[in-house]
Amino acid sequence: MDIIFLLIPIAIVLAGCGIWAFFWSVNTGQYEDLESPAHSILYEDDEDLIPKDARVNEDSARHD
Repeated sequence: MDIIFLLIPIAIVLAGCGIWAFFWSVNTGQYEDLESPAHSILYEDDEDLIPKDARVNEDSARHD
């Protein structure tokens, strides 16, 4: 029964830390842009992997 007097304050402190971490992440903008980081992997710069004959020059693409 004595352990309950130790576990309740520990649980309150951990819950307080969780609530503080949630509000800190919301205030620092962690949830403002949820889609761009997921899409950025699709636009990764991989020009080194594209064969030279398959590359599209930006100058010729602009004129077409």
